[in-house]
Amino acid sequence: MLLVGLVVVSAAAAAAISIGAIVTGPDLTFDDLSTAAKLTFLVAVGATVNVRIRIRASTRATSWTEVAFLIGLAVAPTPWVILCTGLGVGIARVLLRLAPMKLAFGIAKDMLLAGTAGLVLALFEWQCPIAGTAQRLIVPLAVAYLATVVLDELLTLPVLALATHVRLRGLFTEHWDLRIASAVARFLVILCTMLILRVDTSLLLVVPPLVLSLHLAYSSRVRSRSEQAAWQRLATATDALNDVNLEAVLSTAISSATELFSADAVEVELHDGSVHRTIRGKATGITFDGPPDEAPDLSGNFIPVRLDGHDGGPDVGTLRLHFRGPVKLSEREQYTLQTFASALCTAIRNASAYAELVRVADANAHAAAHDALTGLANRRHLLDLGTRQLSQHHADGVTALLLIDLNHFKEVNDTLGHAAGDRVLIQVADRLRAAVQEEDLVARLGGDEFAVLFRGLPAPAMAAHRAEAVLAALHVPIDLDGMRISVEASSGIAVAPGSGGMTELLRRADVAMYQAKRAGQRIATYTPARDTADVGRLALGGDLPRAVADHEFSVNFQPIVDLNTGEVVAAEALARWQHPAHGTIDPFRFLETVERSGLLPAFAEAVLDQSLEAANSWREAGFDLPVAVNVSPRSLLDARFPDSVLARLNAHDLPPDRLILELTETLAISQLEVVDQVLGQFRQAGIRLALDDFGTGYSSLSALSRIPVHELKIDRAFVMAMETSTEAAAVIRSTVDLGRSLDLVVVAEGVESEPQRRALWDLGCSAGQGHLFARPMPAPRLLAALHRGSGGRPGSLAPPLHDEGAVIRFSPGRRPNGRGRADRLPHLPA
Repeated sequence: MLLVGLVVVSAAAAAAISIGAIVTGPDLTFDDLSTAAKLTFLVAVGATVNVRIRIRASTRATSWTEVAFLIGLAVAPTPWVILCTGLGVGIARVLLRLAPMKLAFGIAKDMLLAGTAGLVLALFEWQCPIAGTAQRLIVPLAVAYLATVVLDELLTLPVLALATHVRLRGLFTEHWDLRIASAVARFLVILCTMLILRVDTSLLLVVPPLVLSLHLAYSSRVRSRSEQAAWQRLATATDALNDVNLEAVLSTAISSATELFSADAVEVELHDGSVHRTIRGKATGITFDGPPDEAPDLSGNFIPVRLDGHDGGPDVGTLRLHFRGPVKLSEREQYTLQTFASALCTAIRNASAYAELVRVADANAHAAAHDALTGLANRRHLLDLGTRQLSQHHADGVTALLLIDLNHFKEVNDTLGHAAGDRVLIQVADRLRAAVQEEDLVARLGGDEFAVLFRGLPAPAMAAHRAEAVLAALHVPIDLDGMRISVEASSGIAVAPGSGGMTELLRRADVAMYQAKRAGQRIATYTPARDTADVGRLALGGDLPRAVADHEFSVNFQPIVDLNTGEVVAAEALARWQHPAHGTIDPFRFLETVERSGLLPAFAEAVLDQSLEAANSWREAGFDLPVAVNVSPRSLLDARFPDSVLARLNAHDLPPDRLILELTETLAISQLEVVDQVLGQFRQAGIRLALDDFGTGYSSLSALSRIPVHELKIDRAFVMAMETSTEAAAVIRSTVDLGRSLDLVVVAEGVESEPQRRALWDLGCSAGQGHLFARPMPAPRLLAALHRGSGGRPGSLAPPLHDEGAVIRFSPGRRPNGRGRADRLPHLPA
């Protein structure tokens, strides 16, 4: 306003001086009212015909006024030209209905330009009416025109930049080449008009058509270039939205929309489910991010558009352009706004979907490494972290492991119920977590067994001291519904050995813990001289007859899932020993003992009976799933084993193809004739055979020529390493190609993340199992999970990789045929 006021005051002074000069100067009389009217009309036409470019809520108009008053200086004295210019511009701007401030600035600026041009011509001793040679005409006229053009830029652009908060440098450089070409064309018009006026001043009326023709050509060129630049900016803006980070998408949208639509501010309001959020900002950055009701009010006008995309789905919010004054978007700008809003909607949906996938993957990864009840690390996490720690060769100090087993915990479950037992385990976990240092790791290994991994100990002797401090946290009784329960525990501690890794450390701590139990001590430290590993194995062997008779062996089931659709296509049976003293014992701790005992047939029959009974219950519920049961190599040496399996199939009234026998470590004995006969009987009966841990043995390929298997199972080690190891990915790809060529099903074990699932499917593997889909669970829980389904689809445990009807682009080398696909496993009934 100060700058506009200065221009208006200067113009008023110029007008006053012009009136005074006309009144007092006898040489400035100008009685030809017809010529004055023509000059005023010419100025009005020049001011009316302009090219308008919107800059935020203001408009930059380039008119032909300077052409009009420079022509006027050829036929009239400067004071008259200044006054006629003000009158003509005033008439034109009033007809355009401009705001008072813009009207005053436009009149004042053009009067100053006319006065400046007259002053320059006076310095060259310009004569009016036109006189002299053509050379004396061109030079003064060129200098005067250049002075008006420069002064026009210096007066207009700063006012426009201050009013719209746009960088002044950008206004100076915008369309500079077109502005220069227009200036040259206008000067030629002025020059030609001057030559015409030397012949007859009445020809002044010929100038407006010529001006109009040049104006149409110039405005068409400016409009074409502006639209081309707008489409390029739109393409650049929509490309910039292709980001999986929602915050980056919103920040880019704010800055891009501000520049693209020349807005004062841009606002995005999101309402996705329970999330209501408003993000507001300018080209310089975000100014507000929070709930909509907390957003500060903005004065001015908003132009809203819904973010609903082109797919007819629900909108995700609203995009609003803010302008300080009234603005009406052109048809091209409205289409651009709709296109940008659609691209922004797609980008927000994609970023939100990716964030959800990351959240689910992180949750699955956390669940795979942590105990569901207590939130502590599980056995796998303990082994992984301990292995990494020991691989550092004790560079960070001494590593030790404390193994804790709660005494008489079974009595709590039997007396107060499993819910009370779970609460005890949770409180024990909380106390252990609070008692250790930040670098230590607390884990629950299963049942009532816990472990603490001490890292960075300054000396081996510190291990026992730290263990005592941890166990002291269990001294205070636990309050359980008004009942105080004392927690007693036996624990063993071992320092990391020089060889054997984490497995040996865990075994030594386990040996020390059993030493503490037998001796009635709270804690025992491992010593090689008292290693009772063989004694412990013998103890387990002694418990086997009772375990079989009392049905202490139970079976959990881990589903096998179609990687593409997420549907369950089978389930693998996993045996567990519910030991009355030691809690749940994993197979790797007792299978060797079972195989060496004479109770292997009874154990195998117990596991097979539970597995077939579960498959029968699923089938009756409408889920016709085959069950996979691991077979010990020693069982294949028993010629009576096939008859026993078939008898149990008949007893449970299940078709033979509902049973899959997984062969483990069979390669070393695959040349024995009795094994070939047993496997042949299974194949002939219709029982499916699977080769487990394929790729880990040196004779895997040669075994396929003798073992009549239907499926290959990729070992979990390759799946875990495939994202970082090209060799592991190559093994998987080769196995899939081999399975396809031999018409075998290929199943990947240990699938624990969505990236692994998608990578396996891209490599051609169609089925998988792992913690991404489900942990091993009892048969009733699996049946409940099948009924519940995923996304309202019973029988599925994961969302499909591709929407129904989507076009799937297979990676190079992946063939979409049926060979080796999961759908070769029996599916759910239609």
